[in-house]
Amino acid sequence: MGLLDSIVSRSFRDDPAGRVVVFGGEVRGRGYLVKSKADELKIKSFIKMFIFAELSIQLLGLWLTLAWIGQYSEARDRAAHLLRAICAFAGVYSVIVILPLLLLWRSYKKERFSFVSAEDEVPVTSKRPRDQQFFQIVALIAVAILVLIGVIFLIRFK
Repeated sequence: MGLLDSIVSRSFRDDPAGRVVVFGGEVRGRGYLVKSKADELKIKSFIKMFIFAELSIQLLGLWLTLAWIGQYSEARDRAAHLLRAICAFAGVYSVIVILPLLLLWRSYKKERFSFVSAEDEVPVTSKRPRDQQFFQIVALIAVAILVLIGVIFLIRFK
């Protein structure tokens, strides 16, 4: 099972009424019944496509932003421009990464209802699966690594 499969599997729950999909970013405790196996496969492929696009935008945008800021810092004198570098990083990152992610999220919110119906909404009261707790630990480690890379980047150009 790959990374995308494990992320997508967190969106599905087994319920007494049947298989339930819980779209990320919605109000907690709300899910939708999946009527058939074919619908489940379509929803899984849609969520995989969204997650892949989101991860691609974040990784490529971060690399592009760091490369641009690196050249920006090289062009400046080597004096302490920490605040200026942080502001430049935040501005470039918001244009290159956050704006496309907001547009992607907007289209995701519109398209997810082409797979489920509002009449199929059911309350979801299940606890967080162990798989999700593992994913949160991995995400926390990834954020810590990114912070470490940022600190190394700042020390290098200080």
